[in-house]
Amino acid sequence: MRVIVFVKATEESEKGTLPTAELLAAMGKYNEELQAAGLIRAADGLKPSSQGKRIAFNGPGRTVINGPFAQPRELVAGFWLWEVKDMDEAIAWAKRCPNPMTGPSELEIRPLYEMSDFQ
Repeated sequence: MRVIVFVKATEESEKGTLPTAELLAAMGKYNEELQAAGLIRAADGLKPSSQGKRIAFNGPGRTVINGPFAQPRELVAGFWLWEVKDMDEAIAWAKRCPNPMTGPSELEIRPLYEMSDFQ
C-alpha cells in the first residue's frame, strides 16, 4: 500500500523560516531509518505558498492565482511517499517522526489509489 504523508504547514514555515540544524539532523536520521526499512519512495520540503501558483479551471478558461494561500494549517510544507503493508504500519512510522516544526504541528496520512481500486 502506498501512502503520502503530508507535513502540514505552520505560520513559521509559511514565513519561510528554515529548520534548525538540530531538526535537520533529527529528520535526516529519521529518513535514514525509513530508507533502511525500505519504506521511503520520495520525500521533500516545499517552499512557502507565497512562492506558489494555482491554476483554476472553469470549462475552457484558466486563471492563475498567486500565493499565499489559505490558512497555514490547511497547507502542506513537505511530504513523504511510503510503501507500507497497511495504515497501521504508516501510523506507527509517523508516530516515530521527530516533530517536523519548532512548535505544534501535524502529519496527515493519505492512501494513494492503486490500479486495483478501479477494477
